[in-house]
Amino acid sequence: MKIIKNEKLIQRNGKIGNWISLAALVVLGAGMYLSLVKPELFTYSLICLVFGFIMTQIGMYMGNRWGRSPRRDEKIDSALKGVHSDFSIYHYSTPASHLLVGPAGIWVLLPYQQTGKVYYDKSRWKIRGGGFIQTYMRIFGQEGIGRPALEAESEVNTIRKYLEKKLEGKDVPEVKPMMVFLNDQVEVEPNDSPIQALKLKQLKGFLRDEAKKHALSNLQIQTITKVLEAE
Repeated sequence: MKIIKNEKLIQRNGKIGNWISLAALVVLGAGMYLSLVKPELFTYSLICLVFGFIMTQIGMYMGNRWGRSPRRDEKIDSALKGVHSDFSIYHYSTPASHLLVGPAGIWVLLPYQQTGKVYYDKSRWKIRGGGFIQTYMRIFGQEGIGRPALEAESEVNTIRKYLEKKLEGKDVPEVKPMMVFLNDQVEVEPNDSPIQALKLKQLKGFLRDEAKKHALSNLQIQTITKVLEAE
């Protein structure tokens, strides 16, 4: 399997996340100092605390996405080790954050870090359990399940339009979304979800099964990867 990733972007955003987190501590510290030592400056103290809290959320989000080791892209790469050489995985080097191309087709991967039970019910993805830390992260660390259908539709449409432009009139194969849950402690119940959803350890087996259907021919794979790697 070929791995193509934008290392410069990953390293840059990881550093930005670290600096924002450090700056948040300084701003929060200033707010606490003013509230205790300079009570007459309560308004400024409150402003510092509010901005510090916002910066903390941004820093945590960026840290979870770009700075945590192993990162999301590294976990996916590790899980796909040994997959046929006709597969290529693109991390942050195409309009989609994580794009997989190979005999199994074109897949936009949507990675999630959640633990607990994740399930699809009444046209929505929901999550419960996972303990105190997971609950804290969902509230303060922007780690909620969100709206996968909207994210999937956006990334799929973006990739399709991109390929339509680059292939200059040639037929673009179907682009499909897939939710991939990276944590071994998660329990996934996709039920009747319109989006394929599975645990990371299931990904390799799923792709091998799909590859047997030959969703993409060798010529299509070569054409698409040539376009993607030309950027």
